[in-house]
Amino acid sequence: MAPSNTTKVLSQMLAVFLAVVVIGTLYLAKTVIFPLALSLLVTFILAPLVARMERIGVPRILAVLSTILAAGVVLGAVGWIVGTQLIGVADDFPAYTLNVQNKVDAFRRSKTTRFTRAQEEVNRLSQQIESFNADVTRSRERTANQAPGASAEKPLAVREVAGNAGRLDQLSGVLGVMLTNVLVVVFTFFMLLNREDLRNRFIRLTGDQHLNLTTQAMDDASRRVSRYLSLQLLVNAGFGTIVAISLQLLGLPHAMLWGFLAGTLRFIPYIGAPIAALLPTALSIAVFDGWSKTLLILLIFFCLEIVTANFLEPHVYGRYTGLSSLAILIAAIFWALIWGPVGLILSVPLTVCLVVVGSHVPSLEFLTVLLGDQPVMAPGAHYYQRLLANDEREASRVVEAFLRGSSIRDLYDAVLIPALSLAEQDRHRNELDEATVAFIMQTTKDLVEEVSFRKSDSERAGGTPEASATETSKLAVIPSQSIGDSMRITCVPVRDDADEIVGIMLTQLLERAGYSARTIPIGTVNRMLAETIGSEPDIVCLSALPPYAISHARNLYSKLRQKKADLKIVIGLWNYADDPAKAAKEISGGELSQLYTNLTQITLQAGSALQMPSNQQGQ
Repeated sequence: MAPSNTTKVLSQMLAVFLAVVVIGTLYLAKTVIFPLALSLLVTFILAPLVARMERIGVPRILAVLSTILAAGVVLGAVGWIVGTQLIGVADDFPAYTLNVQNKVDAFRRSKTTRFTRAQEEVNRLSQQIESFNADVTRSRERTANQAPGASAEKPLAVREVAGNAGRLDQLSGVLGVMLTNVLVVVFTFFMLLNREDLRNRFIRLTGDQHLNLTTQAMDDASRRVSRYLSLQLLVNAGFGTIVAISLQLLGLPHAMLWGFLAGTLRFIPYIGAPIAALLPTALSIAVFDGWSKTLLILLIFFCLEIVTANFLEPHVYGRYTGLSSLAILIAAIFWALIWGPVGLILSVPLTVCLVVVGSHVPSLEFLTVLLGDQPVMAPGAHYYQRLLANDEREASRVVEAFLRGSSIRDLYDAVLIPALSLAEQDRHRNELDEATVAFIMQTTKDLVEEVSFRKSDSERAGGTPEASATETSKLAVIPSQSIGDSMRITCVPVRDDADEIVGIMLTQLLERAGYSARTIPIGTVNRMLAETIGSEPDIVCLSALPPYAISHARNLYSKLRQKKADLKIVIGLWNYADDPAKAAKEISGGELSQLYTNLTQITLQAGSALQMPSNQQGQ
């Protein structure tokens, strides 16, 4: 194995080892780390209030104490009110016992004969199982009489076992809750009091050479989490308000309580809303006669959650999290397994911080790729990948999605030409068979023709032509008499079908801009030269896709010059990443100083080539 490969494998093993260590630490030390993470979340919420009090002249320690005390009073008052309301619900429940019993009796009377027979069969099977278990028990008792300890002759050995001393992370009940609350308050106090010092120490750990990177990452994470929490509070408050008003109109007791719980429980991803719907639904069964209002309550919660989760949240604060829907689900499961139900509340803020770190640290970019909501593939690469999978339908969807916000010209430059360039590279590396190449070329050619027809139909129906007023102004250097049939442009593919397809794209755009354009079909060099000269063009455009197009373009350029010395020629070396001036001189033998690398350039500047002598084109 080469040294570089060995280093890469060792790096990957070290990364896996560190990931296991971090996850293990998060789980085993959760008694301390969990309150620390919760304190960080509370600090994000309370820090703006402390800063605002400091701006009006309140000393920091007094501002921190006042903010924490006020937050504690608010939480205590809310908890007391909610507890009182729940006790009231429990006290009122005996009054609904008769209604519940009536519904149970009605349900029993509605059982069908088929259901009754099935129940009888289940009861008969249960009796048989109980009889078998009784026989097994008697058999075990007979065996036990011979076991040690069954008589004085066979005493049972007794061994003293030490009790479990217990650990801090095994504290439960009231003591565990009190300990967590105390740690959260203490951590929050010191984080608010020394937030600049903690920030500076963290930055110092990353090194002075990464000051800019660390500062950007921390600011980005703080901004995203704070905005996410603020907007989530707003959305959940609206959710709870609508629930409370709806339940009040339906006549359900304690509607305000259920609305508050609905808004609060929605902070818990996925399971919060169903739990919030369960409580008022259960109460409605006891309170209301019949089932219509119960079903209506379920429908209200279902519709609200669908609208909120799928339409409102993605538009209100989805862009601030930068997380995909799948990432939110995975994060919820991961943090719930490590820290329990409260880990669900922290799952989104913690995962947002991971995505932010991945977006600023190159070695952790995989976090952003796996968890982020940004496209991980360029449209051209996505389109090409679907063609490699012989998925013509999804490739068409990529094109349609891109066209919703872009023009045909942008589609060609940003999607189809890069995809054809990737195909050319793979083909020259012998990574594609002939059938795959043929499928890619034919599918792309069909899409180009289909897109052109579709746009033409929309324009005839009253749409806007491809060449906008802005683009027309850029062509103002072209005399008016040069536009139309008097100016003929012929596109000549240099080497293969990909060059011809790009030539067809260019022909479409030139015709939309007012030129008379045509593309010579791919064939032998002599036939293409004959057709080109015979069409008597004003400009010839050589269409060539890298990587091996320069030598063929140079050969074709030289032969065109031999056929007609004063012919005006421009070169399109599509998606070319190197120096275009150097390539132009190499292809033209020094006549041209510039070539075109995309369709936008040549569409907007083709007319200027007609006004120049043939030995100055592109200069």
